[in-house]
Amino acid sequence: MPTLIVIAGPTASGKTAFAIKVAKALNTVILSADSRQFYKEMSIGTAAPTEEELSQVQHYFVHHISIEDKYDVADYERDALRLLDELFKTHDSVVMTGGSGLFIDAVCNGIDEMPDIKPEIREKVENLLQEGGLKALQDEVQRIDPEYFAIVDQQNPRRLQRALEVCYQTGKTFTSFRSGNTVKRDFDIKKYALLWEREALIERIDKRVDLMMEQGLLEEVKSLYPKRHLNALNTVGYKELFSFFDGQCSLPEAVELIKIHTRQYAKRQMTWLRKDNGYQWIIPEINSELCILTSTK
Repeated sequence: MPTLIVIAGPTASGKTAFAIKVAKALNTVILSADSRQFYKEMSIGTAAPTEEELSQVQHYFVHHISIEDKYDVADYERDALRLLDELFKTHDSVVMTGGSGLFIDAVCNGIDEMPDIKPEIREKVENLLQEGGLKALQDEVQRIDPEYFAIVDQQNPRRLQRALEVCYQTGKTFTSFRSGNTVKRDFDIKKYALLWEREALIERIDKRVDLMMEQGLLEEVKSLYPKRHLNALNTVGYKELFSFFDGQCSLPEAVELIKIHTRQYAKRQMTWLRKDNGYQWIIPEINSELCILTSTK
């Protein structure tokens, strides 16, 4: 049976480089499961694979849509499964890597069926966002469903809105609809997560943010400023620099906020991964890609 090899981990843990080593050794391809690397306008701030990395291994779902496009986890599940069906005709294994746990889980386990939302409920939640901003959404989700709040991307308004829509529509928490029931796939799944000591990961995050600035993140964000209202751009690394352009903070303050928010995001990613006992944890400084290659044979 063909095998999907999942390589997950917090942001800045080295997933791309590790996945490329595995894919090259297995003579296979990589599916990205990073929901922000999907967008072709966002490269530096999402730490998308470089041209050199893309040339080493065929990548899918990197820069394949625009920030103007509507694309959610259900779209990704559908597209990824269709692609895997084709890829497994010529590959014994395929690598999937990325930091969006929800998207990885959708492919591995399927998506829980969610209730239809009435227009008036959507409007109520949208009004909450317009009147109170992101913080109003965060406070409400934390109040109603603290368990989901602990693992959701708290900087992503659409994820928060969706949780509130379900809560208001049903009177139940969003968490209660995430049953954990797995859909049986017609391929094997082996899941690995990269583990770093906390201080080492923080250092990697800080260095990567500094490198992004050197690579031209400020210019990338400036070019996207006219479209800052789009949900795709409500992303760490972009929204902080939008605040700088708005005169709400200095550039050094914006960069420091990017580092802080990235650390917070990494912590939530770790919380998400640790709730899944299916992952085998790998310490990159000790384990090489050989531990994966051996286990897939």
